Amino acid sequence: MCSGPGAPSGPHLRAAALGLTAVVAGAGLAGCSSDAGMVATGAGEVALAVSPAEGGARPRPDSPIAVQARQGTIENVTVSTKGEQVEGALSADRTQWRSRWSLQPATEYTVTATALGGDGKTRTKSSRFKTAAAKKTLGVTFEGPYNKEVVGVGMPIVMKFAREVSDRAAVERAMEVRSSNPVEGAWHWFDGQTMVFRTKNFWPRQTKVSLRAHLSGVAAGKDVYGGKNQTLDFRVGDEHISKASEDKHNLVVKKNGKIVRKIPVSMGKGGVRKYTTTNGMHLTMDKGNPVTMTSEWEGCGPGCAGYYSLTVAHAVRISNSGEYVHSAPWSVGSQGNSNVSHGCINASPSHADWFYNFSQRGDPFEVTGSNRELEPDNGWGYWQMKWQDWVKGSALKQSMRIGPQGGTPMQNSAEGAVAESGQRS
Repeated sequence: MCSGPGAPSGPHLRAAALGLTAVVAGAGLAGCSSDAGMVATGAGEVALAVSPAEGGARPRPDSPIAVQARQGTIENVTVSTKGEQVEGALSADRTQWRSRWSLQPATEYTVTATALGGDGKTRTKSSRFKTAAAKKTLGVTFEGPYNKEVVGVGMPIVMKFAREVSDRAAVERAMEVRSSNPVEGAWHWFDGQTMVFRTKNFWPRQTKVSLRAHLSGVAAGKDVYGGKNQTLDFRVGDEHISKASEDKHNLVVKKNGKIVRKIPVSMGKGGVRKYTTTNGMHLTMDKGNPVTMTSEWEGCGPGCAGYYSLTVAHAVRISNSGEYVHSAPWSVGSQGNSNVSHGCINASPSHADWFYNFSQRGDPFEVTGSNRELEPDNGWGYWQMKWQDWVKGSALKQSMRIGPQGGTPMQNSAEGAVAESGQRS
């Protein structure tokens, strides 16, 4: 095997209640029904309550801001803070308002609410409070895509957390994916620190995608809160889909459904598992020119029988088990007729140069004819998993209908999802 939507910012930010009913969930305001803070009023006079109340203990960052009006309707809610803008939702009957995302730790907020009573008079109430500090924060990095990157139609969103996440559902709820073209997608947890978003079928080409990770203040575990909110914007480029046949010894490359090149190749010689090219749907992950490939990744260093160290040009990686498409001038005579590699896909220098420049991260790359199946957690082998199993890996056990305004849960459950592993071209 070879080795190898933005919001205005500033010190005084506002979240008006009016016009925000579109983002409220059916049960999202259930916690606002308390009468705490209500003051008895005369006939038709509105009673107004704001939570957290001023003067109390510092609330946890995952405590919502809630406003409730009785005998009247809420006209406006303004939240002022030096932190990020606070989004909120107004109930259909305009009697309750609730913040949508968690608050930032150790941050001061001033909430001012105005309501109109049945007597035609308005009443305004304010509350000033500071959230509790976080003892531990949850850091995160993106393995892919990069911000502003142009990617292939199979591109996942791969998030790596710096520490174990015990409340995966809370973290998953904080994710907001938007797509210029409607898609169905779902999150999947491979372990307590790796969360991946994948669409049911490949992204439509030329789709603009954004992720708003509202992590700040999310309770991810005992005394652990999300640190900073994260923003990621990327664009899906042209549809590049490649299929390499171990039996036919060729690589067929398509762009937007049309064949643009047929490349003679040589693949894994087999005999042992490590020299067998993995079968199934891969994604192009990254590339390098040159790349040094050695057997040391499998524990075979200098002096070991079978040791090798080879520097290759125009290498495109397709797995974490050392598989690349790369230039191999030494095997040109075998390309198109036999398999002689340690597991990589060998191509001539000119073909490898072309494929290297053609490839985007996240392009689907399918291998057929091999008896070694690619594991879903080997690199970005996520398309190897059936859709129903992918959705089962969501902490919320649901897929989402993603569009320009964000996501809404699909009616299907993980148990009822249609079993399919995505498009295969």
